[in-house]
Amino acid sequence: MPHCSKCGNIVDAGAAFCHKCGASQGAAAVSIPSAPVPATQTSLSENVAGLLCYAVGWITGLIFLLIDKRPFVRFHAAQSLVTFGALNMISIILGVAFLGGIWGGGYSWSIFGFWAAVRGVVDLVAFVAWIVGMIKAYQHERFRFPIVADIADQIAGK
Repeated sequence: MPHCSKCGNIVDAGAAFCHKCGASQGAAAVSIPSAPVPATQTSLSENVAGLLCYAVGWITGLIFLLIDKRPFVRFHAAQSLVTFGALNMISIILGVAFLGGIWGGGYSWSIFGFWAAVRGVVDLVAFVAWIVGMIKAYQHERFRFPIVADIADQIAGK
């Protein structure tokens, strides 16, 4: 089975160019005996994959943790999973407390405003962490969020 000598992609026998990288194949196409291409790697560069770990919060963190085995990407995926998973749960708990104040009838309007303010702060922290995580990952920095970075190291398998 012939493979591209530049990128290692499988090419058709007799193909003049690799359909993935465009390299000329002439006599340079190499036959590698059934070497499986790892299905656990994405074709994205590390910094783009790291950025995408934060794109949809803990959801993309979980996806990249499962499909990408590069240490840099796994760290950012685990950090995204832990950070946004925790902030999402805190926001949900505060939302329930907030709604309990409305329909429970046991709280005054001042407590009602307090829960709304606390939830707003949690949501603001999540937004700032989202932006910082994407920027730092794209700059190929292993930026560590306080508290959750050590947990992310354990999950990523450092």
